[in-house]
Amino acid sequence: MSSPGGKLFITGHNGLVGRALLRHYATQPQWQIITRSKAELDLRDPHATDAFFAAERPDYVILAAAKVGGIKASYTQPVDFLLDNLQIQNAVLSAAHRFDVKKLLFLGSTCIYPKNAEMPIREDSLLTGPMESTNEPYGVAKIAGIKLCQGYHHQHGRDFICGMPANLYGSFDNFDPEHSHVLPSLIRRFHEAKLHHTPSVTLWGSGTPTREFLFVDDLAAACAFLLENYSGSDIVNIGTGHEISIREAAEIIRGITGYTGEIRWDTTQPDGNPRRLLDVSRLEKLGWQAQTDFRTGVAQTYQWFLDNRATART
Repeated sequence: MSSPGGKLFITGHNGLVGRALLRHYATQPQWQIITRSKAELDLRDPHATDAFFAAERPDYVILAAAKVGGIKASYTQPVDFLLDNLQIQNAVLSAAHRFDVKKLLFLGSTCIYPKNAEMPIREDSLLTGPMESTNEPYGVAKIAGIKLCQGYHHQHGRDFICGMPANLYGSFDNFDPEHSHVLPSLIRRFHEAKLHHTPSVTLWGSGTPTREFLFVDDLAAACAFLLENYSGSDIVNIGTGHEISIREAAEIIRGITGYTGEIRWDTTQPDGNPRRLLDVSRLEKLGWQAQTDFRTGVAQTYQWFLDNRATART
């Protein structure tokens, strides 16, 4: 099922996932990569998106563009998280169908799964129970995107596939303490606490929830693998198959950044989902496994943050 290459439109190329995809495909000369910044093309605009597809005629699409953020951002901006993602998905998927894209990979999120899903989470647990409320607007939008891909596959025979990544981290992440996910937020907070000799850092929740963290360069490799080796309407989990508690992750990050102060936990703040671990057996049976362990990935991410402190999203 391997593809010889072609014109590949990577949406969201300036984001965490998009930049990792660009790094991966920089070593693949058989692919002609097409990108557009948000200023050049607002994917929420269906007319502008149609005009782009009509002009460029991409053969393949990776839909990595999305409105993303952590618990606080999602909780305080539910309309933005729901509406922006629905608009992006609808515009890109409908244009990909009308302009005869050969194959499209839609990237979702583990927050689509029920809060109390059996662990590790299998793909068939989707829509078997309520989601965690703090992630619901984003999760609902992503589920709609999955169902639209599956609908195009069923109704029109389109090769639109769906990958569900675990929690991501890596170079070009968002390190803004108000709008970032947990790992980049911890990296920045411990780094700044070290610089300012702050005696303690207070973190939200109890630290007991577990998460599965996937290095973004591993995700890029998985995306390329799926684009070339998988066709089907079933969603595919993309992860490591290993979990770590937020408390243990915080201790590891504190050590890597060199912060020696105390970690305090504010248990009046929400924890989010109690546990998140993906069943990645479907992807492993296809022939792919993640390569980067957590400590190595965090160390590389922190080094990138140090090297790009002036321009990182902070």
